[in-house]
Amino acid sequence: MSRAEKLFDKLTAGRNDANLSFDDLCTLLTKLGYTARKTKGSHIILRRGPSFLNLQPSTGGKAKVYQVRQVREGQHDFDWEFGNWHTHLWRLKQPLSGSNEWVEYDGTTVVRKIWDGRANMVELEVDGPTHIEALNLRLYNPETHKWSLNFANSKAGTLGTPAVGEFKNGQGEFYDQENFNGRPVLVRFIISDVKPESCKFEQSFSTDGGKTWEVNWIAIDTRVKE
Repeated sequence: MSRAEKLFDKLTAGRNDANLSFDDLCTLLTKLGYTARKTKGSHIILRRGPSFLNLQPSTGGKAKVYQVRQVREGQHDFDWEFGNWHTHLWRLKQPLSGSNEWVEYDGTTVVRKIWDGRANMVELEVDGPTHIEALNLRLYNPETHKWSLNFANSKAGTLGTPAVGEFKNGQGEFYDQENFNGRPVLVRFIISDVKPESCKFEQSFSTDGGKTWEVNWIAIDTRVKE
């Protein structure tokens, strides 16, 4: 694991905010696409597009706890993902059938920021046994501090039931209730192994209220270097 990946894990876990150095915090943010500019005194302005963070170290060279939490607060949960990605995807061909036949796809994902990061749009296009075009409109709710993930594909042309959830300890978990082939299912969508250059997505179905889960969709994204 690289130093940047270790810093990212430390920040997203939120278990040691008081011991994160100011220099490490600034270094990590520049790795995530922010541009640093020093101002008068010890303040540093970090910008990424129209959004910016105004940071200042505490005594001893540590990052201020409230500023670490500001960086990690919910509306910036997906800042790390903006940009272009290569996607390798595995899909269970017949979920909830007892079959273990998987098919593979390969293609691209593009993530665009909306509303200064309080929303974003994911566009997925992959090829395999079939061609898949899909999008995910993610919306941040400032009252609940949770995200809704609204999926659609070009075949259906409509938004599905939103999956709602949040990031905890560096992992995002989102849930919704749907019907699949006439059966009520609980849907879980997990975003894990989040690193500056890669991440993992996994969807599962449960027919027993979440006691057991069957994974039916796995995607590994790797950032396309500009």
